[in-house]
Amino acid sequence: MKRILCILLFAFLISCAQVPATQIPPTATEISAAFEPTATVVIPLIATVTPEPCDPFSVEFCITDGHFIFQRPIESPANTFVDVTYPYASTVNSAREPHHGVEFLNKFGTPVHAVGDGIVIFAGPDKEAIYSPWPNFYGNVIAIQHADELYTLYAHLSRIEVEVNQQVAAGDQIGEVGQSGVATGSHLHLEVRRGNVEDYFSTLNPELWLIPNKSKNGPLGVIEISIMDETHQLVKLADFTLEYSRYKSKKPTKTFYGVTYSSDMLHGEENAVMGDMPEGYYRIAFKYHGQLYERRVEVKSGKLTQVVFVVKQ
Repeated sequence: MKRILCILLFAFLISCAQVPATQIPPTATEISAAFEPTATVVIPLIATVTPEPCDPFSVEFCITDGHFIFQRPIESPANTFVDVTYPYASTVNSAREPHHGVEFLNKFGTPVHAVGDGIVIFAGPDKEAIYSPWPNFYGNVIAIQHADELYTLYAHLSRIEVEVNQQVAAGDQIGEVGQSGVATGSHLHLEVRRGNVEDYFSTLNPELWLIPNKSKNGPLGVIEISIMDETHQLVKLADFTLEYSRYKSKKPTKTFYGVTYSSDMLHGEENAVMGDMPEGYYRIAFKYHGQLYERRVEVKSGKLTQVVFVVKQ
């Protein structure tokens, strides 16, 4: 009997100690957590910063992408390089008329290609003085209208393979190199014009628009030189030199010679351009009114280096 009473007493105590789960009092930690605000994940904003354009008036030089939108009118293995003996706006020491374009020296029959997409607005001999002050000046010539009021002229052709109002794409063959019109030797004369295509002085330097040639080390670069007086007007000079070194700490290994534009061609933002220059470092030097001016600049593959000199009168 005593054994049975002990078992009943033990069962009673156990039943009194059990509390339903919903009645278990929370701990202090649980109470605190219940009243804490939900954590908020803060995602930091990434500021979009538009880089300021380089100002060649306030720095030694600027390197930009340029506006190389046109392909070469001559394709390899033919000569794709501009003739350096008669560059844009040169008079060859007053021996010739100011050059309104550039020349690609190639043999008769070398294919000529459109440098960009466009529509042919002229194709034939220039019997009338439309694109120059003189008739029969360009000989067999093609004029193509591109976007943004840009035009290209292909002159002295031996053969024309397009007609007016024809749509052409960059790279299409449009003619062949020749020696028609006022030309010495077979070559292609290429011009880039903007605005009024019939304005003989609406030309731009094609080397600022043509995609640079390539070398074994990659695309070449272009140097644009602006030499201005203190009122920021372009001045007329004679010539200048560029000493080249592949690496910044090395001595010059080659010297290039340049010439500024003819005085009646100073209607743009520059008065000299050196196209297809190898990547590396250059010392540009010239004299103006007896004073030496020099600048050390860098050229990168496929880029445009802009240099501005302000000289004293």
